[in-house]
Amino acid sequence: MQSALYGPDGFFVRPRSGPADHFRTSVHASPLFAEALLRLVERVDVALGHPARFDLVDVGAGRGELLGALCARLPAGLAARVRPVAVELAQRPDRLPPEITWRRDVPETVTGLLLATEWLDNVPLDIVETDERGRLRKVLVDRAGRETLGAPADPAEVLWSARWWPGPGRIEIGAPRDAAWADAVNRVRRGAALCVDYGHRRDERPAWGTLAGFRGGRQVTPVPDGDCDVTAHVAMDSVAGASGLPYQIVRQRDALRALGISGARPPLSLASSDPAAYLRALSSAGAAAELTAPGGLGAHWWLWQPVGLDLPLR
Repeated sequence: MQSALYGPDGFFVRPRSGPADHFRTSVHASPLFAEALLRLVERVDVALGHPARFDLVDVGAGRGELLGALCARLPAGLAARVRPVAVELAQRPDRLPPEITWRRDVPETVTGLLLATEWLDNVPLDIVETDERGRLRKVLVDRAGRETLGAPADPAEVLWSARWWPGPGRIEIGAPRDAAWADAVNRVRRGAALCVDYGHRRDERPAWGTLAGFRGGRQVTPVPDGDCDVTAHVAMDSVAGASGLPYQIVRQRDALRALGISGARPPLSLASSDPAAYLRALSSAGAAAELTAPGGLGAHWWLWQPVGLDLPLR
C-alpha cells in the first residue's frame, strides 16, 4: 500500500493526474463545503483572540483545492493574518496561489486550524485475518492482487485488534492512522484540529473489512500496483483517543447543518417573485443535499479536537 500510493510512481505522487480525477470528495462536490469550513476558521480565530498569525494547515491537500477555496473566501482582515500551508507528498501544482506554502510534512507548531479531509483513509496499513485455527495472520498481496496468509500478526497488532476490533474475520490495523493523527494534532499549540473521513466505530466494525480501490471515478479491485487508489475506512474512535485530547465525533450531515448548510428546498413562492433567486437557491439546496446525504457524504465522520480552547463543535 505504501509503495502503490507513495512510491516513486505511486498513485498520489505522479504529476499527470490528481485525486479529483478518480474520486469525488466533499471538497470537490460543492463550494458549500469550503464555506462551512470558513465559518470554523472564523470561530477559531475569535476564540484565539485574533492572533497576528493564524496557521491554516491542510494535511493531505491533494492539489490544494480546499486551501485555494478557503483563501478566496477569507475576509480581508483575516486574510492578512492567515498563513495557509498545504501538506502533500506530490509536487506543488503549477497554478496554486502563491500565498499557499507547499511542504511534505506538518509544521512543527500550529496556532490556528489543522484540517485533514479524507487523508487518514489513505495512510497505509496492514491487514490481518483469522485463519482456520483462530490465529491472526498477516494478509499478503502481490501486484496482481493475489492474496495469501503470511506470518502471525505482531504482538502490537494483536493488542490493537483486541482493544479496537475484536472478533474473528479480517481486521484493518489502524495503529498507523492513530500515530499519524496524534502526531499532527500534537503540532497544534492552540487552536483546533478537524479530521473528516469515512469510517466506523468499535460497535460497527465490518467483519471482512473495507479495503477498496478507485480509478477514473469507478470502484475497482484494490490491486496495489500504483494504477488505482487503495483505501480503507478509518477506525474513528481509535484515532480520536490517540492524542489524549478531548474530542467530539459527529456525522458530517449534523456538523454541516449546525454550520448553516441545509439541503432544504427554497419556498415555491420565490419562484414567482424572483425566478433567478429561486434557481440559485435550488442549485444550492441540491449541492447541500449531496454533502449531507445519509448514505453518501453526509455519513462521513467529523472528528473535532480543540487544543487549549473551550470550543465545542456546534
